[in-house]
Amino acid sequence: MDARTARHLTLASGGVVAVWLCVLNFGALGAVAWRAEGLSALRSADWAAVRFTLVQALWSAGLSVLLAVPIARALARRQFRGRAVLITLMGAPFILPTLVAVLGLLAVFGRSGLVNQGLDSLGLARFNIFGLHGVVLAHVFYNLPLATRILLQGWAAIPSERFRLGAALGFTPRDTFRQLELPMLRDLAPGAFLVIFLICLTSFSVALTMGGGPRASTVELAISQAFRFDFDLGRAALLALVQFGLCAAAGMIAWRVALPSGLSGGLDRPVARFDMQGRALRLWDTALILAGGLFLLVPLAMVAARGLPHIISLPPEIWAASLRSLGVALGATALTLAMTLALSHAIVALGGARGAVLEWLGLAALAASPLVIGTGLYLLIRPLANPRDLALVVTMLVNAGMALPFALRLILPALRDVEMTQGRLADSLGLHGGARLRIVTLPRLRRPMGFAAGLTAALSMGDLGVIMLFAEREGATLPMQLYRLMTAYRQDDAAGAALVLLAASLALFWLCDRWGRGNAAT
Repeated sequence: MDARTARHLTLASGGVVAVWLCVLNFGALGAVAWRAEGLSALRSADWAAVRFTLVQALWSAGLSVLLAVPIARALARRQFRGRAVLITLMGAPFILPTLVAVLGLLAVFGRSGLVNQGLDSLGLARFNIFGLHGVVLAHVFYNLPLATRILLQGWAAIPSERFRLGAALGFTPRDTFRQLELPMLRDLAPGAFLVIFLICLTSFSVALTMGGGPRASTVELAISQAFRFDFDLGRAALLALVQFGLCAAAGMIAWRVALPSGLSGGLDRPVARFDMQGRALRLWDTALILAGGLFLLVPLAMVAARGLPHIISLPPEIWAASLRSLGVALGATALTLAMTLALSHAIVALGGARGAVLEWLGLAALAASPLVIGTGLYLLIRPLANPRDLALVVTMLVNAGMALPFALRLILPALRDVEMTQGRLADSLGLHGGARLRIVTLPRLRRPMGFAAGLTAALSMGDLGVIMLFAEREGATLPMQLYRLMTAYRQDDAAGAALVLLAASLALFWLCDRWGRGNAAT
């Protein structure tokens, strides 16, 4: 295959993906807009859902970032055995199925959880986890690790020479924070807040399970209510437009808020901290690290401990649902990788402004909600076929589309680096098309592809959003079956199903990431 033919095929495959993304994001949104009524059709309960959505997202993002500051600072100041493992485990909640995390939080903070048992033994009033504080607690559980990792990277980016100079000038820990760490936080914290705020806006499962009633309903819950119970497609479409507007506004602000380091480069020396001496500081940092680790890891340990005795006695429909979820996850992963590779190659081939437009199109799903896209696809499919019959296919397609921005941010920079370092040599050897992809590109993209595949598979395995709009009982996935067990108060079966879902999600992520890291050419 000559270079011209290879370029045409690259642009054609990237164009197919671009058309599909337009249909998925903007076609679905157009269908929603066509069906939507005026704002006067919204009820008072709908406006209350809008207010609750914004309030819980503000509280969740604010607390996540606020609590992440001292934990990240303690991790940045201390080196200890197992530190790398702890930081890795602290990232686990981001890839865990929401319902698994909810069950873990209920085991700790629920009516019969560890916290309430302790309060009973002290003669104090019980803690009610449901409502606004429950939603915020669950979101903090999910997003505290993300905020901590973002801020921890900021601390690692401060040149070691700054700390040496501070020590020479006699900086106290307060001086170090004010002169070195606070400027970094001013750069990073607003961006971290906006990213987490956007994530909390589109949260469906957390509000569904932890809201506790109509007074703690989000816009996505209102969309589901209008769809599944009222079958009011016009109101559901209007709510979907409101949700898209909220997400788009938050996404545009997050896009414009840069995350510059604000620091000049150093000499890449190991960071030596001279401001962390003293017994009191060591105890304080140790307490913060232990508190953060226990808050994130104890709920997961409770899920494993409660679910293990009940796995063998799970009903057959749980295992059938597990196979359906596995098929959806693997299909979404394959689609995500294929679309990301095609789009990334087209972006690199075009370059300049046209490549930037394609890249923006690939990232546009960040501003969309899965339920908004699901609503639009339902409206598009309904005149042609029964959407219920395509529940698993639609769920797989939406999951692939929602994961594509994350995969693109992982794979595109690596592909650009490959073309910069290996492109001219490959051209001189006449390597184009499939031969170039097999010999040059894929071996060097294996690591980011493995991580992107693991992330997509784990998130898709635990998805409960779109499937709730489409599927009936016989087509339920494992998260949907788990939710039904929880609402039916079959706690033993729910614990066993949650452990199966947890194990499957972590196994998929580990296998894909392991494949990416094993013998990868870097």
